[in-house]
Amino acid sequence: MKKILIIEDEKDLVTGLKFNLEARDYQVITAYDGEAGYEKALKEVPDLIILDLMLPKLNGYEVCKRLKKEMPDISIIMLTAKSQEAEIVTGLELGADDYITKPFSVLELIARIKTVLRRVKSGSDPSDVYQFGDIEINFKKYIARKEGKSLKLSPREYEILHYFIKKQGEIVTRDDLLSQIWGYDSFPNTRTVDAHIAKLRSKIENEPEDPKLIITVHGLGYKFL
Repeated sequence: MKKILIIEDEKDLVTGLKFNLEARDYQVITAYDGEAGYEKALKEVPDLIILDLMLPKLNGYEVCKRLKKEMPDISIIMLTAKSQEAEIVTGLELGADDYITKPFSVLELIARIKTVLRRVKSGSDPSDVYQFGDIEINFKKYIARKEGKSLKLSPREYEILHYFIKKQGEIVTRDDLLSQIWGYDSFPNTRTVDAHIAKLRSKIENEPEDPKLIITVHGLGYKFL
């Protein structure tokens, strides 16, 4: 039985999520502020954490930052009432696996939980060493370098890059990425893809505002050159 920790200060929301997750055979533990959530995560070692960003005592960003330092492999899905890309990217940069914006469908959240847990269980299937421009990536060892210096990429960013490389020169739609990387069938309003691409560009592009590697094809998606 997978263990999920919910760190959220809206008690009615926690009650509803706990009921729905336990009905699907998840073990659920809860915390209503950031400090308690951080302590429970270290003590209980859950398989996945549902983490609100706006928390009393210790905000979600700080909780995520501390947990990723103590437990680098922990899976985190952020809950946020904010839709601004900058806020989302900040959470992803700190190591969150995914995010969902309030209000949200419980069924969508459950689908995302299953996807994250499935990815963690199976892992990705990267292979070979690729070099483009001044970047070299070993997908077997999860090692990346830019201009000979270590480049820190998240597992999800390795997966996205690996898929782009396989589709080099082709247009890759957001739906393609949601299906192949996140395992979603259809969530057309999500900004998950754009947020991850923005963060990936900030790491691999020399000028992220004028990208040369991951190009936006307006109205269609992206192309890796």
